[in-house]
Amino acid sequence: MTNRHKPTVLILIVLFGIGMMLPQTALAHCQIPCGIYDDYARVQAMLEDAKTIEKSVDLMISLADKNDVQSQNQMVRWVMNKEDHAQKIIATISDYFLTQRVKPSQKDYTKRLEKHHAVILAAMKAKQNADTKTVKALKKSIMALSDYYPEHKH
Repeated sequence: MTNRHKPTVLILIVLFGIGMMLPQTALAHCQIPCGIYDDYARVQAMLEDAKTIEKSVDLMISLADKNDVQSQNQMVRWVMNKEDHAQKIIATISDYFLTQRVKPSQKDYTKRLEKHHAVILAAMKAKQNADTKTVKALKKSIMALSDYYPEHKH
């Protein structure tokens, strides 16, 4: 490589590194009216995420008194799993439901907004805590949305 190409390569490496450090956004679905939405399925997926958080908490509790390296490794993995699934719930509410389904034109807009926000808050608490009470509150907040998004059998 010639000396005149070294700055170009260095700039590309720096730009790539900066790009990797920027937060990555994962959209739950397209934000155009494509007509393939399944709101019920998203609620069920959030309940599955909450169940995964519950299992993570249960296993974290069972590992709490163990100090061996394998148990500590598993503890870290369960904490990361809990965090990941709580974040998935937050993303589903904010990137999908709040942008696609909760609209100011709805008669009960404020109530819907409060219920969806309650899920985000409960998921945030699930990230901050490792107890079954917090997980139960998260599941309850998700279930409070189920009337808005019933199953449609085709």
